[in-house]
Amino acid sequence: MQLGLMTEPQMGGTYDELLALARWAEHSGLDSFARADHYLDGTRSAPTTDALTTLAGLARDTSTIQLVVLVTPLTFRHPAVIAKSAATIDQMSGGRLGLGIGTGWMQGEHDLFGIELPEIWERFSRLFEVLAYVRAAFTHDEGFRGRHYELQPIDVLPRPPRPIPIIVGGSGPRKTPTYAGRFADEYNMFACDRETLDKRVSVMRAAAEAVDRNPDDVVVSFASPAYVAGTEDAYRNLLEDEAANRGISAAAFEARLAANNIIHGTPEQAAAIAAGIEGFGVGKLYLQEFKALRDIDTDLLGSIVSAIRA
Repeated sequence: MQLGLMTEPQMGGTYDELLALARWAEHSGLDSFARADHYLDGTRSAPTTDALTTLAGLARDTSTIQLVVLVTPLTFRHPAVIAKSAATIDQMSGGRLGLGIGTGWMQGEHDLFGIELPEIWERFSRLFEVLAYVRAAFTHDEGFRGRHYELQPIDVLPRPPRPIPIIVGGSGPRKTPTYAGRFADEYNMFACDRETLDKRVSVMRAAAEAVDRNPDDVVVSFASPAYVAGTEDAYRNLLEDEAANRGISAAAFEARLAANNIIHGTPEQAAAIAAGIEGFGVGKLYLQEFKALRDIDTDLLGSIVSAIRA
């Protein structure tokens, strides 16, 4: 199973801090380094960098690791801008970009920046077209015509030497897995229980087969925070703190983590959970950090990665 680090720079951070984490991930042998694409955390303002701009910088400042935006909201950019930016970053990185595209969802950031956030039904209608538009721009000169967007039948150059991997992510039971099966190279979701995973993957696979795609070519990926500490006692203290923040007991919170296959425990226990996730058919795991970039503990992350890789 591939491993990645997922960061949330809207919690606060500079480009240099992002670069330090990307280089740490690369030197630690991780397969991917990902970042979210938000302008702030809900309505809380912290120093936040732009996702695609920073990935362009990382394209030149790293060497081997895959660079992923997980995911860019269609509300932020026209699909022509998404496609052109992605092709440019991919060229700058030597073919290392992973392009996640989503509907957008955080109402607060849209309101405060004056960005329109259409109703959810319209966003999904647009997402279908954005995915089709970008796929057309990457692979052929037939163009695309939809209700919301149009691409004339021209060569969009420079064309990536191989189609940039498209990632579709979300927690919906029907539309997200359907779009993933139809367009994506990777289907990403937040860690969940086995039954939910199987239902979503079944929808994805059926959608892929309906358009003559091999569903086995779509990598299923999980994103999970890591409620992990170096010792059992330290983990119990962490669990108590996290449970108290949610107003529930430590036992109830731990049961919730276990039920949804969220990484938790000591590094060795985290590795056992990761092995179980891999056994479900998940091909990639992103360890997701909901912290300001400067507060991410790479020593602890390294222990988790080493345990999983062992």
